[in-house]
Amino acid sequence: LGDVFTRMVREEGPTSLWKGLVAGFWRQMVFAGLRIGTYETVRDKLSGNNPNSGVLVKIGSGLITGSCAIMVAQPADLLKIRIQGEGLLAAGQPQRYQKGFVRAFLRVAREEGVLGLWTGLGPNIVRNSVINAAELASYDVVKSTILRHNWMKDEIPCHLLSGFCAGFFGTVIGSPFDVVKTRIMGASQSGTQAYRGFVHCFYKTATTEGFLAFYQGFVPNFMRIGSFNMIVFILFEQIKRRVISPIYD
Repeated sequence: LGDVFTRMVREEGPTSLWKGLVAGFWRQMVFAGLRIGTYETVRDKLSGNNPNSGVLVKIGSGLITGSCAIMVAQPADLLKIRIQGEGLLAAGQPQRYQKGFVRAFLRVAREEGVLGLWTGLGPNIVRNSVINAAELASYDVVKSTILRHNWMKDEIPCHLLSGFCAGFFGTVIGSPFDVVKTRIMGASQSGTQAYRGFVHCFYKTATTEGFLAFYQGFVPNFMRIGSFNMIVFILFEQIKRRVISPIYD
């Protein structure tokens, strides 16, 4: 992690650490808003408003909301990957997506068609639905377990610990899907057709590089997902308590 950080700063400048920030912002605003905001509604519908719904209901709810949310957020996710991926291009190769989020959006739509913005949607749905289910189900289970045993009150420390666990499980379970999704979505950027789909990419990576290839970059990935989950769940609980609950009370 330290070597990558140093190399990026030295070769591309400090601002390279924030490549794709605007696309990432739009991706998270749409994706996180939809997946987290609709999770409890879907969970309650599937369980018949049972407050003690089982783990399978929670996992199913996460799969559904994650799939639907990424269908909407896919264009921003694609652009984020392509903008960040240009740092890996060989010297002398032109960078095509560094003139802003809107220009990158229009360029992909013009060169690949509007549907090109949904390149890699299949593996992206698999990746994001699985990670979403892992994060939300684990957060739900850990939080309810803590409260049921009175280990903590329903306050920020409880939400912080539950969010940390959600980030850990999300990273462990989702890393293989994350690697496959990123490789497929980035393949067209280099002008190659290296993979014929999710299963082919998974098989090719496992057979040529070994299973540990699916956990390349685990530490920075966990730092990103773990910190994001801790922050977003604290904010979600506060918004739910201070804004949403008073509306219905």
